[in-house]
Amino acid sequence: MTENDERQLEQTRVDFVITQIDDQIDEANAAVNTAHDETRAVEKNYSANASVNLYEVDDAMDTNVQIQQQRQLVSRTVENETILKNQLTTLQELQESPYFGRINIKDAGDDEEALYIGVASLMNTAKTDFLVYDWRAPIAGIYYNGSLGDVEYPTPNGTQTTELTKKRQFTIAHGQITNMFDTNDTVGDEMLQAALGSQNDQLMQNIVATIQKEQNDIIRDTTSDLLLVQGAAGSGKTSAILQRIAYLLYHSRASLNADQIVLFSPNRLFSHYISEVLPSLGERNMRQVTFAEFLTRRFEGLNVETIFEQFESQHGLPKPVQKFLASADVMTAVENYTQSLSAETIEFIDIDFEGQAFFTASHIRQLFAGTPDKMSLTDKTLAIKNALIKELKGHIKTAANSDWIQDELEGLPTAKLRELYGEHSADDFESEDEQLTYLGKRLATNRLRVVYNAIYNNHFIDHYFQYQDFLNSLHLKNIDFSNTITDYNQAIEFHQMPLEHSAPALYLRDLITGSGQNRQLEYVFIDEMQDYSVAALIYLKHIFPKAKFTILGDSEQALYSDIEAPEVLLQRLSESLSAKKTNLISLNRSYRSTTEITNFAKAMLPDGDKIIPFSRHGSLPKVIECNDKTQFKDALVNEVRTLADQFETIAILTKTKAQANEAYRILRQLKNSKLLSANDRVLPSGILIMPIYLAKGLEFDAVVAYDASATNYPNQHSAGILYTIASRAMHQLSLISLGETSPLVTHNQSLITDK
Repeated sequence: MTENDERQLEQTRVDFVITQIDDQIDEANAAVNTAHDETRAVEKNYSANASVNLYEVDDAMDTNVQIQQQRQLVSRTVENETILKNQLTTLQELQESPYFGRINIKDAGDDEEALYIGVASLMNTAKTDFLVYDWRAPIAGIYYNGSLGDVEYPTPNGTQTTELTKKRQFTIAHGQITNMFDTNDTVGDEMLQAALGSQNDQLMQNIVATIQKEQNDIIRDTTSDLLLVQGAAGSGKTSAILQRIAYLLYHSRASLNADQIVLFSPNRLFSHYISEVLPSLGERNMRQVTFAEFLTRRFEGLNVETIFEQFESQHGLPKPVQKFLASADVMTAVENYTQSLSAETIEFIDIDFEGQAFFTASHIRQLFAGTPDKMSLTDKTLAIKNALIKELKGHIKTAANSDWIQDELEGLPTAKLRELYGEHSADDFESEDEQLTYLGKRLATNRLRVVYNAIYNNHFIDHYFQYQDFLNSLHLKNIDFSNTITDYNQAIEFHQMPLEHSAPALYLRDLITGSGQNRQLEYVFIDEMQDYSVAALIYLKHIFPKAKFTILGDSEQALYSDIEAPEVLLQRLSESLSAKKTNLISLNRSYRSTTEITNFAKAMLPDGDKIIPFSRHGSLPKVIECNDKTQFKDALVNEVRTLADQFETIAILTKTKAQANEAYRILRQLKNSKLLSANDRVLPSGILIMPIYLAKGLEFDAVVAYDASATNYPNQHSAGILYTIASRAMHQLSLISLGETSPLVTHNQSLITDK
């Protein structure tokens, strides 16, 4: 059979599948409309039932039952409508491109069978046969990892063996096959070229049609409790992680939902950039948060310094104290310190009510001293809380009939009194005294709730002063903590928390109180691992003790410290987090940039030869060296204007926020120029100006490195920053220098041009 005949047969099948999809879309539309009408009718009925008279107790009780029933009915109908809408959306996406792969398999003694792989499963209208298999199905793993010949794949009944006789790849657009070829690899370069060339800069796309074997190993790992992914810039590690989340949700659909997964993102722009990947696969987005946002919520009222702010203040060169506070050693020191605490050394404080001590620090200390010696510190803290709550209930009981409560009752308006009655009314009480006692107790409980909240939230311990005492207890060779303690106290006074103190301070608080842990979360994903201290990772492991961790990044995109060999970083993290089942996967092939840009970027790294560029060619990186500020400004404007005529998105990336402001003042004359900050949540198109730390995880058509001079990037300490800037560029990279160009750029003249 000729190639044209094969292609015609495949197109005939595509046409048949799309006809099936069209029929199912018609059915789904009708079902959605019916469900929508049912939902509106139930909601209308709920509104009518919710507006009855609630002043009579009997009526109120009957109505509450009716309302609860109606709420449940509304919830069921809304959920049903949502499910049908999701099914319709999936069908509409399949209508454009039903599948992207085909495998032929032959079990022993059976006929050869052709299976087609797509972004979602599809059965025929009779529901008797699969027309398309979901890319996450066990059998689909053969498409990504199998080579022609005998292959294995998992099933509920154990590992099965079959013969893979054909692997075919398609590009289908608007129902028409535009590319088709057979291969022994997962995805050929031709298909990758097409996919990479059509990428959208504003939103990351799903990569299910172009997943490589190493990425597939990441995606389908369901056994490791610590998966470490070291990937070169543009190697597809973040895309693979998002497909991993989609795979896990599919694989454990009965026991896992998106709310049990959290992704720590490098910045808000990145969160927006990846926001459409999971929805495009029919899955709801997991929780996303930056580390600073997460810490700020935990500190309740303190603003935690971001890693960007820390970088700006110290220019990326950690002091010895900060290195210690970022290490596993500081967390061990916290553990040792808490084990030595006693009633005399814990910083108890008064619990106040209306400006006076309700429970004094000395009373709380006395309660602590009375706990059994063999009891753990956290159990002792819990025992104190229970004792204080018991005492508080006694105070409430006494206060219920006190003069001040009774005086307040007399002055309450009718509406407030009705709230105090709750589900009761005046007729429910046998005497006026019983009624007043009930109301007095309710009022006293409301008034003293602030005391209860203070007990519940462990506000009887001054955790910030306790942490200062911990710092004072440290005696380390060649490290002086005196200035650090002064800076820490000053920051706390202004409701700030220096980033380097956040993990050990929270760890100390949690070990004393036994609070802070979340045992419901199943998976934690951390992107840009090289920007997290080991102390921070240990604290996250402490917070989510039941979760499996996936940590990814590129040790050579280190903005805040010197570049560290990937093997050293991975080994250090593996030891610090002491996981039982650890899997380390490296992705060394870079797909984002042209070969010329990748070769230039990797030449700045001590072990850059390990990075393999993808075979997509373009221009050499362009270097423009300027003698003075006027020439520099003119060159910057001209270069950006030229790039803006060719590309949709141009990023001017700087080392610091101050330099980004300078660049914007020069370029604001140009149309569509925008200065981005850490508060921006949406990545627009046009001319984008930002410090490099806001571009982590992002990619742009063209990049201009702002002031790539020897003054700005003097030596190897700057290599991580300049490498990260260069590796953001997909098609074109320009470097403009005020004065002599950085030796990191000029050490290999064959990789650059000045034209």
